Order: sequence, then C-alpha cells, then structure tokens
Amino acid sequence: MRAVRFSRFGGPEVLEIVELPDPHPGPGEVRIAVRAAGVNPSDWKKRQGLMDEELPQTLGYEAAGVVDEIGAGVVHVGLGDRVFGFSHGGAAQAEFAVLAHFAAVPAALGFAGAAALPAAVETATRALGQLGVRQGSLLLVNGASGSVGAAAVQLAVVRGARVIGTASPANHAYLRSLDAEPVAYGTGMSERVRALAGDGVDLALDVAGSGVLPELIALAGGAGHVLTVADFAGAQEHGVTFSRGDAGRALHALDDIGALIDAGRFALPVARTFPLTEVADAHRAGERGHAPGKLVLLVD
Repeated sequence: MRAVRFSRFGGPEVLEIVELPDPHPGPGEVRIAVRAAGVNPSDWKKRQGLMDEELPQTLGYEAAGVVDEIGAGVVHVGLGDRVFGFSHGGAAQAEFAVLAHFAAVPAALGFAGAAALPAAVETATRALGQLGVRQGSLLLVNGASGSVGAAAVQLAVVRGARVIGTASPANHAYLRSLDAEPVAYGTGMSERVRALAGDGVDLALDVAGSGVLPELIALAGGAGHVLTVADFAGAQEHGVTFSRGDAGRALHALDDIGALIDAGRFALPVARTFPLTEVADAHRAGERGHAPGKLVLLVD
C-alpha cells in the first residue's frame, strides 16, 4: 500500500509516499480502505523530531473509510460499512489503516468531515471531563477557533456552560456562531475577559499553548481550575494539569458525537483538503495557520 513516511527529520520536503506492507486487523479491530485522514499539529512536530526519536516514521492517527477486513470478536460492523476512528499504529495516512477504536460515520457527513472528528472530539471531551465543566460553569477557552478549541466550545455549550473564547478578530464571527463570546488574545486579554466575566471565570482550558497560563490561573482563581492540552512545560512550571491521552482517553466520544451532529448541535468544518500525494503542502498550510477547521488528506 502507499503510505506517508519520513526517514529523516526536517521540513515538509522530507515527507515521502512509499510502498509498505498491507496491515491486517487483530482482535477487536477493523481495517478500512482509507478515504480521508486527518492532519494534526503533532504530525509536523513528529516530522521535526520534537516527539519521537526513531526513524523512519509513518504518520496519521485518525481516518475514515470503508471496512474491508474485520478482526476476531467484532460484531457490530460489517464489510462495506463507513466508519471513522483511531489508528494507534500511527499510520492512518495511507491506503489502508487498522482502527482500534471506531464508530459509524454520521449520516450527514462525508469521509473528509468524519476524518476531522476523532482527535478533536476525544481531546475536547477528555479535557472538559477532567475540568468538571457542567451546567452553569463559566469556561474560558484559550485558542477557541482551532479544531480542538471549537470542539470544546460546542461540547461545553451542550453541557450547559457559558463559554468565552480567545481568537483573532477574524475568527470572532465563527465563535459567535458556536454560541461563544469572543475576545481577542494578546496584550490586554485578561481585561477583555473581565469586561465580560466580572471577577473572572470558573474554569479555563488552554488548547493554544501560547504562554498565557499565568493569566488563565489569575482569571480562574487558581491553578487547580486550569487545564492545558498544549503546554507541557508551562503546566509543570505553574502547577497546572496537563491532559494527555495515555492517562485515559475519552473514547466514548466517538460513539456520542453522531447524535449531536445529527441534531445540529455540533459541527467541525474542514478547512481544506489535499490529495495524499500532496501531504507536504498540507504540512506547509498547517504551519502557516489557516481558516477555522481541519486539514484533511484524501485517498483515492
């Protein structure tokens, strides 16, 4: 099968499309013919050598496609079903991928829209649960217009929270469409939040990793009310919880999100799609920053 791989660390130019052996599912797993695979910031961090030291490396942890092989013990899907989910082998940007956790593609979505969901929805669900966001909470989301931030905003609103979100002014209309109250990040952010929230917020979620944890701690009344999914060093320095998947993932989010999508209570836009062969251009677009939504690779 064709798959994305790199054999040296560096810029997008190190990415290659190579031939690898076809994978096969183990017990409880399915293999899909991949139709779309999500692209995440972790992809270019891996490519730059900031996460894993081994070489070569494949890429991709989330994909959507059509089931074409079923592992032992899987009874709730059949050959030809449309599913999306996580590939823990980190090789979902390929013609075939084995999914260890998966759910049916919501009826309203195509493959690109479904491939955009897993990482953002799971991360946001896990973070909101660890923070204890509930009915009546006043939540500040730092970096609210990105895919994880937008997922967190919408899922917090579903829980009955009031949400303030930081984003560039160009994305404020988008945040309002998600029922968040937008504020601009940068100098004076705390004052702008207090203008909306008075004494401060109940809880704060950092998905941007932009060095604002001290401000979030002050706004939320202590480090125990703040969680980050993007600033590991800052979390250690300031006593803030850093949420990571290996501490327990909210995989039920894959099963739950379809009902919210079908009810019109959740949407995650796809900002741009690229053919698998143009994965380097997807990395360049991601590192430059882009409109709200997810970058997705399409496999034909």
